[in-house]
Amino acid sequence: MQYHFNDIEAKWQKYWAENQTFKASNNSDKPKYYVLDMFPYPSGAGLHVGHPLGYIASDIYARYKRHKGFNVLHPQGYDSFGLPAEQYAIQTGQHPAITTETNIKTYRRQLDQIGFSFDWSREVRTSNPEYYKWTQWIFIQLFESYYCNNDNKAKHINELIYVFKVNGNKDANVECDDDVEAFSAEDWNSFSTEKQQEILLKYRLTYLAETEVNWCPVLGTVLANDEIVNGVSERGGHPVVRKKMTQWSMRISAYAERLLQGLEAVDWTDSLKETQRNWIGKSVGATVSFNVKDHDEKIEVFTTRPDTIFGVSFMTLAPEHELVSKLTTAEQKEAVEAYIEKTAKRSERDRMADVKTISGVFTGAYAEHPFTKEPVQIWIGDYVLASYGTGAVMAVPCGDQRDYDFANHFNIEIPNIFEDKDISEEAFAGKDNVKIANSDFLNGMNYKKASKLAIYELEKLGQGEGKTNYRLRDAVFSRQRYWGEPFPVYYVNGMPQMIDAQHLPIQLPEVEKYLPTEEGEPPLGRADVWAWDTKNNKVVSNDAIDNETVFSLELNTMPGWAGSSWYFFRYMEEAANRGDVFASEDALKYWENVDLYIGGAEHATGHLLYSRFWVKLLKDRGFVNVEEPFKKLINQGMILGTSAFVVEALYDGKTLNVYESFNLLDGPNSITSEDPKWNDLREIYKSKGLTEEDFSKVTKRLIHCDVSFVNASDELDIDAFKNWRVEFNDAKFLRDDNGVFKVSREVEKMSKSKYNVVNPDNIVADYGADSLRLYEMFLGPLEQYKPWNTAGITGVHNFLKKLWKLYVDDNGLKVNDAEPTKDNLKTLHKTIKKVQEDIENFSFNTSVSTFMIAVNELGAQKCTSKEILEPLLVLISPYAPHIAEELFSKLGNSASISTAAFPEFEASHLVESSKNYPISFNGKMRFTLELGMDLSKDEIEKAVMAHEKTIAQLEGRTPKKVIVVPGKIVNIVG
Repeated sequence: MQYHFNDIEAKWQKYWAENQTFKASNNSDKPKYYVLDMFPYPSGAGLHVGHPLGYIASDIYARYKRHKGFNVLHPQGYDSFGLPAEQYAIQTGQHPAITTETNIKTYRRQLDQIGFSFDWSREVRTSNPEYYKWTQWIFIQLFESYYCNNDNKAKHINELIYVFKVNGNKDANVECDDDVEAFSAEDWNSFSTEKQQEILLKYRLTYLAETEVNWCPVLGTVLANDEIVNGVSERGGHPVVRKKMTQWSMRISAYAERLLQGLEAVDWTDSLKETQRNWIGKSVGATVSFNVKDHDEKIEVFTTRPDTIFGVSFMTLAPEHELVSKLTTAEQKEAVEAYIEKTAKRSERDRMADVKTISGVFTGAYAEHPFTKEPVQIWIGDYVLASYGTGAVMAVPCGDQRDYDFANHFNIEIPNIFEDKDISEEAFAGKDNVKIANSDFLNGMNYKKASKLAIYELEKLGQGEGKTNYRLRDAVFSRQRYWGEPFPVYYVNGMPQMIDAQHLPIQLPEVEKYLPTEEGEPPLGRADVWAWDTKNNKVVSNDAIDNETVFSLELNTMPGWAGSSWYFFRYMEEAANRGDVFASEDALKYWENVDLYIGGAEHATGHLLYSRFWVKLLKDRGFVNVEEPFKKLINQGMILGTSAFVVEALYDGKTLNVYESFNLLDGPNSITSEDPKWNDLREIYKSKGLTEEDFSKVTKRLIHCDVSFVNASDELDIDAFKNWRVEFNDAKFLRDDNGVFKVSREVEKMSKSKYNVVNPDNIVADYGADSLRLYEMFLGPLEQYKPWNTAGITGVHNFLKKLWKLYVDDNGLKVNDAEPTKDNLKTLHKTIKKVQEDIENFSFNTSVSTFMIAVNELGAQKCTSKEILEPLLVLISPYAPHIAEELFSKLGNSASISTAAFPEFEASHLVESSKNYPISFNGKMRFTLELGMDLSKDEIEKAVMAHEKTIAQLEGRTPKKVIVVPGKIVNIVG
C-alpha cells in the first residue's frame, strides 16, 4: 500500500470542511485558547513559500491546544482594503472589489491545501460593508471621546461639554491641542454652536487639523512613515514630499504613558517591547520659552537637560516650523525658501536616520536668552523634526555632538561656558560639581540638582516649566484613496458632523476613475452620489446639496490600519450572531483577548500601537473588558529566497543585450588575445556595433533572472531566458569552456520583484502539504531568518514515507495489539516529553528531528504495537495532520485525530531498570551482559561467573579475583 499523499490530503481537507472540524464554540466547558495570525492582504501574486511560516507555527500550536483539552479559536480573514488593489484598478479600470475577490479565492485555495485548522465560519474581510460598518462606528466613538487626565481614561465628550458649561476650561485637566485659549463658563455659553464645535475639535480623540504629512504626488495620497522606504513610497518607489494638509488625526499621544506601562503586562520579546518604548519615546525634562527679538513671538523648546541652558549659543527650528516664515528676514528669505523646498523631498524617517549630513540656513532672526538676555541666532535645519517635541531645539554645542558639528560647520561661535577652562565635558555632564560662567545659581551642583533649580528659576521668570514629553505623535488618519473605509462624516458650514450609528454603514460610491480629480480632490470627489440627506438619512445625489438638509460627505477614506486595529474582536462573535453588535458582551467576556498572536516584525510599531490604542479606548468607554489585545506575541522570521543573477554587459550605461557566464565575470580584462574566449567575446561585441577602442569601456552588472530558469548546478536555460521577455529575444550569450552558462546566486528576501519566489502550489503538488509544513519548521528556529532550498524538502518527504511504512506494507495495515516492549515504551515517552517541551517553547524545528529519531528507533525495534503507534500519530498530527488523520483512521478510529487527547508522559519508562555491563578478562572486554540495576555486588559476580561465555573464557581456570563496580564494569583477573 503506497503513500499517495495527494489523494490523502484532498480527502481530509474535504472531510474537515464538510464536518467543520475546527469550528469553535462560544459555549464550552473547556478552557478557552485564542490563537491568531496577523491576517494577510490578498495580493494578486498569491502566497509564496515564505508566507505560510507563521501560519504553520500557529496551526501547530492551535492543534496542540485542542489535543490538550482546550476550546480553541483559530480564525482567519483578509485585510482587504489597500493601495495595491487601488493601483491595479487605476491601471486596468477594474473595480478593486473584483480583483480583491479574485485574490481572496486564490489565497483561500492555497491556505486550504496546506491544511490549516482555521475556523472559516468566522472569516472577516475589512472591505465588506457589514464589517467596516463597525470600523466607522469605532471612529464615531473616538470622535465622541476626550481624555481626562484626572481619571487617566477616555470619557464621552458630553461630560466635557457639561464641565465647560459650568466652569469653562480653566481647571480642565484634559488632553488637548497646544493652542487652546482659556474661556469661562460665561464665555462658553455665549459662543455660537459653530464656535463650540471648533473648540471641541481641539479635545476630541479624533479631530481635524492642519498637519505635516508625507505626500506622494504620483500615488495621489498621504503615506504613513512605515509606507516609505529610503525616501520613496514602498509601493512603486515614487518620490514623497512633506506637505501641510487638513487631515483627520487620532490623538494616540493621550495614551502614550498607558501604552508604555501596558508593555509590562504582556508576554512579548524584550526586543519588541524596546522597539515600542523607543517609538513612544518618553523623556523627562522641561519646556523653555525663548522670546524673539523684535517680534511678539516666542519659541518653545523641550530639553531633557535644562541645566545646560547657559550653553545655548544658537537655536534650530524644523524647516516646517510655523514661525519660520514669520521670523525670516528679507535678506534670508530666498535661501530659507530654497532650503525648505529641498527638505520637503526628504521623509522624516530619512532625516532621523541621517546623522552624517549637516545642512541648515540662518533665518536672520535672533532669540533672547532667558537668563543672560544675550542674542541667540535662529537657524533652520532638517535634523530637527516638526513632529517631535516642539519642532525647535536649543543648541548646546559643548554638550551635544550634533549641535557641535552644526556650529562647527557653519562657524557659529562655541563659547566656553566653564569658568575653569580645564573642566571637561564629562564633568559638565554631571559626574562632578562644576562652575558655570554667567550662572549665579547653578554653580557647585550636579546635573540633577542643577536641572531642578534651572526649572524653578525659569518658572519664576514665566519662561519654562518641568514637563514629560513623548516622541509618539498623533496619527494621521486620512488617506486620499478610493479603496478604503469611508468616513461617516458630513460637513455643515465646514464643521464635521457624525452620521448616527443606526444609519451605518456608509458604503463606497461608484466612481468613473480611481484617480484624484483634476482639482486635486481625492477619488471620492468623482462620485456623483455622495451627499448626506439629514432628513431621510441616506446618501443621495450631489445635485441635491442645498446646505440646509443635504450636505457634502467626507472625500477622504481611512488608512489600511483602521480595519486591522480591531478585527480580533470581530472573530470572537460567531457569524450567525454578529447582527447589530461588533461583538456581543458574552463573546467578549468568554474570549477576552488573543492568547497567542504570531506575525511579522514589520508591524512592531504601526499596527501593534494602533490596535493597543483602540482597545484601550474601547475599554475606557465600556465596550470591551480588556486593556491589551494580545497576551503573547511572537514575530516569526523570514524565509529567504536564493536569487539568480546573470552578468550583463553595458556600454555608455546602456545594455548591449550581451550576457556572460558568471565564471567569466572579469571579461576581456582577464582574457588574453590568445584565449579563444576573447575572440568569441570580441565577435559578439562587434556584432553589437562596437569598435576595438570601445571594448575597454564596456562595464558589467548583475541583473535578476527567474530562478525557474536555473538548475541545481546554477546553469541557465538560455532558451527560457530569451523567451522570457521580448527584449531578450536577440540576446547574445558567452558560455564557459564547457559550453554552459553559469549564473550568480545570492540569498535575499523572497519577492516577486526579485524573481526568486517559490510557489507553494508546486511544492504541495510534488511533495505534499505535510512535507511543506514539516520542512518549513525544520529549516530552523521560528524567529530566525532562513534560506529556502527546494532540494532539502526531499529529506522530510522521505521521513513521511518511512513513517507510512511503519504502519502499512504491501499487504495493508501491520499494526496489531502486540504488547509493547520496554524499548518501545522508552522511545514513545522520550518523544512525548521532548515534543511537548518543544511545542510549549515554540522550538518546532527540534520536534521534527525528534520525530525522525523516533520513527528510526521504532523501525529498528520492528514495533507493530498499537499502544505505541497510535499515540505517536497524535504527537505528529499538529505538524503533519493529513498523514496522521489517514493512519489514525486506518487504526479503526471514526473521529478526527484532532479530538484525541495528547499522550501523557510517564517518567517511569525512561528510568533504566537494567545495565549492559562490559565483562572484561585481565582488562580486555570480551562481551556484554545485561543485568538488573538493583543487584548487589555478590549477585552481579554470581551471575557473571555462571554465564556460559565466562565459563568458556576461563577454560576451567579459577580466577585470582573478580572486580565488580556496580553500574559500571566487571573485570575478571587471572
